[in-house]
Amino acid sequence: MRPLLFLILFIHTALADFWDDRNTLLSNEASQLFGSFWELTENEQKVNDILMKFKLQEYDEGLSNPSKFLPSIHFFHSKAAIEQSEVFKFIQKVPKGASLHSHSTAMLSTEALLNLTYMEGLYGCDDNTKFKLHFFFGGVNDDCDWRLLEDLRNEDSGFDDFLRSKMTLVVDDPAGTCCDINEVWSAFEDIFEFVAPLFDYRQFLHDYLYQVLREFHDDNVKYLEIRGVFGETFDSNNTIYGPLDTAQLYKETQQEFAIDSQDFAGHRVIYSNSRKVSIDTMDSYISDYLELRAAYPEIVVGFDLVGQEDLGEPLSVFADQLATIANRTKFFFHAGETNWYGTTDLNLIDAILLNTSRIGHAFAITKHPEVLRVVKERNIAIELNPISNQVLKLVDDLRNHVGAYLIANGYPVVITCDGPSFWGAKGLSYDWYMAFMGMTPREGDLRILKELAWNSYVYTALDKEGLPFILNLLQGWWDDFIKEILEAYH
Repeated sequence: MRPLLFLILFIHTALADFWDDRNTLLSNEASQLFGSFWELTENEQKVNDILMKFKLQEYDEGLSNPSKFLPSIHFFHSKAAIEQSEVFKFIQKVPKGASLHSHSTAMLSTEALLNLTYMEGLYGCDDNTKFKLHFFFGGVNDDCDWRLLEDLRNEDSGFDDFLRSKMTLVVDDPAGTCCDINEVWSAFEDIFEFVAPLFDYRQFLHDYLYQVLREFHDDNVKYLEIRGVFGETFDSNNTIYGPLDTAQLYKETQQEFAIDSQDFAGHRVIYSNSRKVSIDTMDSYISDYLELRAAYPEIVVGFDLVGQEDLGEPLSVFADQLATIANRTKFFFHAGETNWYGTTDLNLIDAILLNTSRIGHAFAITKHPEVLRVVKERNIAIELNPISNQVLKLVDDLRNHVGAYLIANGYPVVITCDGPSFWGAKGLSYDWYMAFMGMTPREGDLRILKELAWNSYVYTALDKEGLPFILNLLQGWWDDFIKEILEAYH
């Protein structure tokens, strides 16, 4: 009996040790999870119960039928179903605080952008099978057979469908074998080139900016940091306005919107020009930036370089030039938006050496343990762009996105939207949904959403002296949201 008793006791002890150790490991992991330090109030817990009912139902249905789990499906095919998701509808109501990474000419929803093409004076031209747009007042250029869009629409009932196809990357078979990452990026940059002439007309730019602020505000986003440049514009009298005048237009449009929406916290612009340039051109960028920053410090808040990293110049090429202004500006570099290892991803090294305040995308960051260490030590926020990374072919299934690792390990992250106009999204909620459902654990709850909201202000380019004030505003919006959800679902 004694050997048998000993064996029973040994097995019992071993099993107890297994379950104790398992619970300890799970507890340790949970304590590292992004947002885990938040203590929910009684009312927040009630709201969390509502959220988790929706999440667990959707998540567990995905476990039973993986082909239906929306973050694993390309956004072009999942968008309609996302809009029916109770989790998505919940996230739309969340005060998301700030949107910190989106490109100025790719922010407005596709349909709203299409509607703006009904403005007077807009012409189109098919130039060697390349369709172009331009505003003309008082006569057109003779370089092409320019036709009023109004006439083109009257002649062809399908013209708007054609125009819409020129303004988005949306296709029927996005996950097919039609194209590699370079081809998708080429199409992406073609859209920027196609819509660019619209923003030369001052009235269009004003109306566009105002509607961008409205769409994001309607999505419970109260502050924006926009990547963009300030070019020349003209009005209907063909008067030319310089870059400083364009910056003034941004400022005036913000002031106008703030009168109509008094809970709006404003917007700022991170000067962002192409990374595929020469040393001399970079000198001109820096000169333009410093002039704009000096004239409009309340609008122009930082510097970045944009464009496909794989085919652009690495940050190291411009390191000496950028270092000359490092003590006079904040950097918000795109870096690591790549699947390569040991080439393009080295921009991550350069970005932190140049003391970047945030990193855009950082998709390759897990390949660089020293960068991960510095990011945590310096509290450098990572701007995650889930849908953009999927559409631009860095990842197919968002459960495999690098954001899952960063969230599991409590790294400072914000969820951003990059260029929602070009893939048929609107505002920030779609990306928050993809991150919450695809990159957080099954039990990841309201605390994650709350941390995302707070991070969106903690990591802005705004002066930190004003941070307590804006976080106090966010607390008020959050309290109103909790009350709204309780009233709506009880």
